[in-house]
Amino acid sequence: MTGFISHHLFSSILAVGGTIILFQLFARLQQRLRLIWLQPMLMTILALIAIMLWQGISFEQYFSNAWLLNALLEPAVVALGFPLYQHLGTIIKQWKAILLVLCIGAFTAIISSFLLTIAIIADHSIAVALALKSVTTPIALAIAGQLDGNTAITAFAIILAGIFGAIIGPPWLKFLNVNSAKVQGLAIGAASHAIGTATVSNISYQHAAYSSLALIVSAVITALTSPFIINFLSSLLLAV
Repeated sequence: MTGFISHHLFSSILAVGGTIILFQLFARLQQRLRLIWLQPMLMTILALIAIMLWQGISFEQYFSNAWLLNALLEPAVVALGFPLYQHLGTIIKQWKAILLVLCIGAFTAIISSFLLTIAIIADHSIAVALALKSVTTPIALAIAGQLDGNTAITAFAIILAGIFGAIIGPPWLKFLNVNSAKVQGLAIGAASHAIGTATVSNISYQHAAYSSLALIVSAVITALTSPFIINFLSSLLLAV
């Protein structure tokens, strides 16, 4: 029994420590080389996949050993509320405009993703999965399950949306001459949820505040409206 506990403890330390070391190495490398595509989270995931395939480690084994990292996600998300609190006064003054913008963004993401997927692939379960790609994983998976969406593709699409938003989002917005920290934060938070928010939080507290706000509000809007929107679009397509 003692040997089993010692082995599990060693495996946990190795999994958690190795993941953190890989992330820090890629973060330092990106900071030094300044390459957009060298996103630490993306590169860490790819490196872990390669190592797990090489060593024959299943995802279940890795997940059971790296449980501490998953447990730290909740306090990390709560910590994002601090910069939001710092800018609460300004946000309250602009709440109508912010809510309108985020509603338009959420509706556009759901409708365009669903219709484009139906037009190209003609698969309802995949269309539902991709329509929910821009919200946090727990909410998206719950809604996808209710609407007969493919939950595996939903999870994969959420990761891709977060990573690509984190990599391409800030430079793309600058290219479009969108330089306001508030607007950049809202755009990244609405499109790329927690991963994008974590990335732009490194730019400024204002980015973190507005991105956190967009992440939360967009998730609520999507949770409340996406079942009605997707069911309406499905019935409309069946009628056509």
